[in-house]
This record gives sequence, structure tokens and C-alpha cells, in this order.
Amino acid sequence: MAFEELKENTENIQDQAKVYLESQMAYYKLWGFKVAMKSTTLIFKFTLILLGLSMVLLFGSVAAGFAFSALFESYTLGFLTVGGIYLVITVLLFFVKDKFVEGPILEKFSEIFFND
Repeated sequence: MAFEELKENTENIQDQAKVYLESQMAYYKLWGFKVAMKSTTLIFKFTLILLGLSMVLLFGSVAAGFAFSALFESYTLGFLTVGGIYLVITVLLFFVKDKFVEGPILEKFSEIFFND
């Protein structure tokens, strides 16, 4: 009789372990989907914002080029001035990229992956 009870308990433990593993698999699938969707929507939002800012920057650059051209009375010098301003900004961003670019991006993605 004791052997039969032990056999039933073993089968019960196996069934419970199977249910537990299935629920854990379902949980991690949902968790992965959630993280993937948050990451995807975050990247999509950044892309849309970047696209909008790029358009503003493009038209602003052309306008600044024509403004400097009128000031210097030369289209070449006007647009070279705008290019030089962008070169200075790029060099400055290169030196401070860790603080203003990599840090916030790493922080945001860490928040998505580890805080939920």
C-alpha cells in the first residue's frame, strides 16, 4: 500500500513540475514580448523624432546658408560657414558623447530590461 501512495505522489510531483515549467515558459515568453515591444516602440519614437528634427535642421541649415551668403555676399562662403559651424558642433559632441549620448541611452534600455 505504501508503494502505491509513493507512486501516486511521484506522479503528482511530476504533473506539478510540468505545470510549473509550462507556466514559467509562458511567463518568459510574455516578458520577452513586452521587452521587445517596449524596445521597438522606443526605437520607433526616436526614429520619428530624429526624422522631424532632421527636416528642421535641413531647412534651418539652408536658411542659415542663404543668410550668411547675403552677409558675406558669396554663396560659397555662406554655406561653408554653416558647414564650419556643424564641424565645431560635431567635434564638441565627440568629446562629450559619453555624458550626453551613451549614458542616457544605456540608462533607458537598462530601465526597460531590468526594472520590469
